[in-house]
Amino acid sequence: MAGQSAVLKQGKSTRKTHKPFKTHFWQFVRYLSLIFISFCTLLPLVTAFFGAFKTKTEFATSNPLALPKSFLNFDNFIEAFEKGKMLLGFGNTIIILFFSLIATILTGTMTAYILNRFRFPGRNLINTLFLVASLIPSITMQMSVFQIINKLGLFNTRLSTIILYAGTDIISIYIFIQFLENISTSLDESAIMDGASYFTIYRKIILPLLKPAIVTVIIIKGVGYYNDFYTPYLYMPKTELKTISTALFAFKGPYGSQWEIICAGTIITMIPTLIIFLLLQRQIYEGMTAGSVKE
Repeated sequence: MAGQSAVLKQGKSTRKTHKPFKTHFWQFVRYLSLIFISFCTLLPLVTAFFGAFKTKTEFATSNPLALPKSFLNFDNFIEAFEKGKMLLGFGNTIIILFFSLIATILTGTMTAYILNRFRFPGRNLINTLFLVASLIPSITMQMSVFQIINKLGLFNTRLSTIILYAGTDIISIYIFIQFLENISTSLDESAIMDGASYFTIYRKIILPLLKPAIVTVIIIKGVGYYNDFYTPYLYMPKTELKTISTALFAFKGPYGSQWEIICAGTIITMIPTLIIFLLLQRQIYEGMTAGSVKE
């Protein structure tokens, strides 16, 4: 019996030593992968930051990761801001962002409210069509979309980009539907018994309770609209309608590119999103996780 108990104790001690080793090993792999991903993410940003302070000759002859001779060289930033007409780009971008996000929130919340709260013939078909549409690459439909925009006389107008941003946004609808799953239908029934209309329920109950989802959509879609280059470049090629993403294209020419100025312009365009993220990072995290927990 004594020998048997000793064997059992030895087996337990062996399992105890193996378990921490396995735990530490996977923790090491996890942290190593995070370090690698962080390195891949930060490397282009560091390269652009260093390049923004270099002269043209210095940029062409030095290593991309080499430190600039002076961090007080702001000539590239001034040239990018003035010759790139970035102030005009910021103005057009803010106008497009404002109306696009409002339209996205209104159409998304209304559509999600109808699909989640009402039962009608064809409801499942509409959900399926939304899913299929989200799986189709948007680039494959650009020919037909461009013809529609052109026939409507919206080419070279801000309204074309606003409509495309708001009218083709399916992801936000699913985000709002996910949040609506956590809002009890008893609130709607109580409001109906008090004589409220469906629009009143949507305006006074649904919209306020969807505030975390709205913040999530504003952050996700806002950053996407802000960084989008393809849509403004295709539908608003006029110089007066350039956005912050297309403003940098002025330094890309057939005989070469002014990469040091492009790097400076890239840093300038990153500043607003960085400030917004630092100010609203708590709301971003809460909005991203609030819809994933069901009560």
